[in-house]
Amino acid sequence: MNDLEFAHKCSSGDKRSWDQFVNKYSRLIYKYICSVFKSGGLTLDQDSISDTFQEIFLSLCKDDFKKLKSYQSKNGCSLASWLRQVAINAAIDFSRKLKPMVSIEQEDEEGLSLEDLLPGNLPIARDMIFSQEKMLQLVDCIHGLTKEDKYFLELYLNRGLSLIQIKRYFKSSRGLVDMRKSRIIDRLKDCFKSKGFKLDF
Repeated sequence: MNDLEFAHKCSSGDKRSWDQFVNKYSRLIYKYICSVFKSGGLTLDQDSISDTFQEIFLSLCKDDFKKLKSYQSKNGCSLASWLRQVAINAAIDFSRKLKPMVSIEQEDEEGLSLEDLLPGNLPIARDMIFSQEKMLQLVDCIHGLTKEDKYFLELYLNRGLSLIQIKRYFKSSRGLVDMRKSRIIDRLKDCFKSKGFKLDF
């Protein structure tokens, strides 16, 4: 049974298949929730992780499994890859509720910023906070890409596939794959620049 058939069986209300789904993908979803929280500098408290975890599974079941039914295995996208993006998006949304994004240069009522409060002899602390902020902004920019562009990044960055390998997934020429890569990078750079950062590839 392939991923699409399995997802359809789960969304049709087959209890055994749904139990298998939960057992098979719970750890993956949990892992990416923790990853997003950690990259955003959030405390990994069990309550927040559990709430996000439950929200994700509820969203998959809601309205007669409407969200799970939206999985179509397009361009060879596995169910695990699709759920990874679902988990990351949900964790980002939840983290925004927990911790509104604050720039280290943003001043309070007294004219002080987080940057001012960091000791001058601790550049590592400043760099760490700055890196966490950059990571959240980059994740936010990736979140704004199309599903196909996110899938391209999944193959290229996470799986480490070459452009020659990737062209088979998109069933296109090497030239079109190169153009897609350039377009994605340009979009991310523009998005990152609009948030006050420089993105180096």
